[in-house]
Amino acid sequence: MGEEKLPKVAYFCMEYGLDSQLPVYAGGLGILAGDYLKAAHELNLPVIGIGILWSQDYTTQLIGEDGYPYDLYPTFDFDELVEDTGIIINLKIRGEDVPCKVWKADRFDNASLYLLDSNVPGSKHGWITQKLYGGREQDRVAQEIILGIGGIRALRALGLDVDVYHLNEGHAVFAGFELIKEKMSAGMSFEEAWGATRKEIVFTTHTPVEAGNEVHSHDLLCYMGANNGLSYEQLKSLGGDPFNMTVAALRLSHRANAVSQIHGETARSMWKDVTGAAPIIAVTNGVHVKTWQSSAIKKAYDKGENLWEEHVKLKKKLLDYVRSQNNVDLDSNVLTIGFARRAAAYKRGGLVFKKRDILEPLLKEKKLQFIYSGKAHPNDHEGKAIIQQIVNASKKFPNQVVYLENYDMDIARLMVQGCDVWLNNPLRPLEASGTSGMKAALNGVLNISVVDGWVAEAMTHRETGWLLDKVFDRPIEEGRQDEYDAEAFYEVLLKEIIPIYYTDKHRWIKMMKASIQMAEEKLTAQKMIQQYYNLLYNKTFMTQKSLTPTTSKRG
Repeated sequence: MGEEKLPKVAYFCMEYGLDSQLPVYAGGLGILAGDYLKAAHELNLPVIGIGILWSQDYTTQLIGEDGYPYDLYPTFDFDELVEDTGIIINLKIRGEDVPCKVWKADRFDNASLYLLDSNVPGSKHGWITQKLYGGREQDRVAQEIILGIGGIRALRALGLDVDVYHLNEGHAVFAGFELIKEKMSAGMSFEEAWGATRKEIVFTTHTPVEAGNEVHSHDLLCYMGANNGLSYEQLKSLGGDPFNMTVAALRLSHRANAVSQIHGETARSMWKDVTGAAPIIAVTNGVHVKTWQSSAIKKAYDKGENLWEEHVKLKKKLLDYVRSQNNVDLDSNVLTIGFARRAAAYKRGGLVFKKRDILEPLLKEKKLQFIYSGKAHPNDHEGKAIIQQIVNASKKFPNQVVYLENYDMDIARLMVQGCDVWLNNPLRPLEASGTSGMKAALNGVLNISVVDGWVAEAMTHRETGWLLDKVFDRPIEEGRQDEYDAEAFYEVLLKEIIPIYYTDKHRWIKMMKASIQMAEEKLTAQKMIQQYYNLLYNKTFMTQKSLTPTTSKRG
């Protein structure tokens, strides 16, 4: 990392997936944050995490008899998982005093995670930190006040020195408000405080569509107390009117990054009209190797022996889990395709069912079987309908299609280690990175994917997996991605994947090895965090460049 002093980083994120025993995560954003902290620990980097202790997690999502998911919200007991720091910080939300306890999830000597909790004895505000991404718009803003403003106050109360504040998504943007307020209280003007604060903040954007970025009215922000003493004009200069959290984060940051090279192009195009925004570079996401790669696969790969035998053991372990949960017997000799991620419509979980005339004979002949999993947002009825569609298909083909309910890190690990092929077919360019395929690749599970996110810069068609965009020598017409990708999927499935799997094991194993090599070289969280230090943190820490706040045509 170089001889210069390493900046101390506080990483702000709404969710963290360190392990399944501490369920304070919803999906990919949280798993990324957990992998980030683990990589920081292994590299002995001065990083800490700031988040929220969600008493009811995100959702326990089960499948109803009709195949439609329903949500339960048990209250978790975290007493044995977190340590009481003895610190309580205070916030004003809707004009009322809201105390928040600060807990420490003490997994590591460095890279500690501090979690804020409004469920303080005697307080009526425990609801704020109850459900991750749940409730009304007011609830979300209250939670973001705790993460951002509360996170800075927690750092001060803990006596922790910080050089760089890393905002992972726009949820933590109110941290910038608190940093500005501190400097104004010390005598700076708003513009001076804003300029000084920008030198301390970096920002990661994940959402590649403008409609997916959070926007609030100024009236609501002031009513909730999120403005933190800033005036309407000051707020408008940061985030426009209505107030856009991503725009504000870009204007509060010295540098920003997208999470893959292709996402960098998308993000720069999306926000090109925002004057005064941080330049957006790309730091491709990575995954924590020891969490996601089977140690047996790693050992076999390194020694150049028994890779297929170890894969089959992991496959049987996954199928044993399927049997225990769904009472379904899948065949370990049958090509098994996995698909597990957040059940959002753009990820197109049901795409392969669009050509039932091709799919159904393959299922009946037992040439193919599918294992699905994933949660939809509790209010995402379109996403839940996609789950229902897949569950109904599993009823028609009970020994070829399976949906595992209540997706979590444990199920994810079983699937990325035990499937033969990993399917990734989101609408382009809506997948900012797509880390589930990275985890599969680490285990020699071959990706079949559209060219989006990390895939565009790491995979080679027919060597480390299959790229749907490369199957036909013709462009994809606008509005016809579904048709093209479904046709390409079955073309490569019938002509390459099935024949190679069943008749050319030598080539399959060669591709598995190439996939593992690719992932270990290009797709690790250790590489990601080193790039953060080299491209964002050190440049932020050492820069003497003056940043002059400006207004935007979008504000």
